Amino acid sequence: MSAPSLADAPWLTAAATRKVIAALEAEGGPDVARFVGGCVRNSLMGRPVDDVDIATRLQPEAVMAALKAAGLKAVPTGLDHGTVTAVADSQPFEITTLRRDVTTDGRRATVAFIPDWAEDAGRRDFHINALYADGEGRVFDPTGRGLADIAARRVAFVGDAGRRIREDRLRILRFFRFHAWYGAGDPDAAGLAACVEEAGGLSELSAERVSKELLKLLAASDPVPTVEVMAHTGILAHLLLEARTLEAFRAMAAVTGDPLLRLSSLLPASAEALDAAARGLRLSNREMARLQGLIGPKLDLETLADRQVRALVYGEGRQAAGDRLVQALSRKPEQRGRYDALVDLVQTWSVPRLPVGGREVAALGVAPGPETGALLKAFEADWVAEDFPETGHVERLKALRDQREG
Repeated sequence: MSAPSLADAPWLTAAATRKVIAALEAEGGPDVARFVGGCVRNSLMGRPVDDVDIATRLQPEAVMAALKAAGLKAVPTGLDHGTVTAVADSQPFEITTLRRDVTTDGRRATVAFIPDWAEDAGRRDFHINALYADGEGRVFDPTGRGLADIAARRVAFVGDAGRRIREDRLRILRFFRFHAWYGAGDPDAAGLAACVEEAGGLSELSAERVSKELLKLLAASDPVPTVEVMAHTGILAHLLLEARTLEAFRAMAAVTGDPLLRLSSLLPASAEALDAAARGLRLSNREMARLQGLIGPKLDLETLADRQVRALVYGEGRQAAGDRLVQALSRKPEQRGRYDALVDLVQTWSVPRLPVGGREVAALGVAPGPETGALLKAFEADWVAEDFPETGHVERLKALRDQREG
């Protein structure tokens, strides 16, 4: 297969990119550095490029020196693993010395630096990630399968799939994530078989690495077929011990691309079980709060009134209200019109401030203390229930005081 050219790729011709490549070539000469990984893969597949990674024959210390000599910022991100981050025009570039694995334990590797592009390609996870491009945009395919797999939209391990997985167990999840994002049809049979065979090793990974990879997978445009394969092969059970059936997940994935909401539809529905599952994934406090906000009475878009949504926004915030509406839409997708109207309400309604405080309570002769807080709490509940009236606050406060004193 003839190699295409990326000479016109915007990220390759960008001034910042040229500065970094020029700095490396000034130190090591032509072909001392090549672009690698996602920037090459995505360009060949017509996908957006977010990050530009570079592989180089230069030793990490030489990379640092070359960048500094060119007046560029150099950050020693991970010198032991050969990685330096260059910053040009505020854009980061991750530069990694060619390497081979010396020892691996399923989570991390000890590496040795090498000069050979083919050997570097041989240690990478998938053929589609083992493609390189030089500073002129010429594409190199050292494994001989990268371009073919790009054309076929096939995610296949480089070399022996089981060995690649044992080097880093996270590659099991990366296999499914990359298939969800870039694959077509059924997953590569050899890769899938190796993932199933090695699935027990997932327990060796940190929860943070697992949750990060899982959320990336769920952010794919259509993760449903891939998650179905994970469920049917038992992979999903290694990650979510009490995963729900896939019916709710299919419905949620059809109405939102939010990976956390998609995850919520896979987690147990009870508060206690969901909390345990979420903590097992070591989600952030913000992510935990969003998941917990979905527990409780379910909203029905068919009968939900505007005033109920305003009360929800006031009490739980716009994010939680929006999440609850998405959850409701997943159960009744035919109510899309009503959902759109309520989402607009959530986003545009000006949340009012409580119109009374301690001063107004004191003016009614209530002594400072717990009764003041109790009266204000009762007023707030009444005010919200009445859909935030703009007048009559003192009269309402007096009536509540009299009720409490009577």
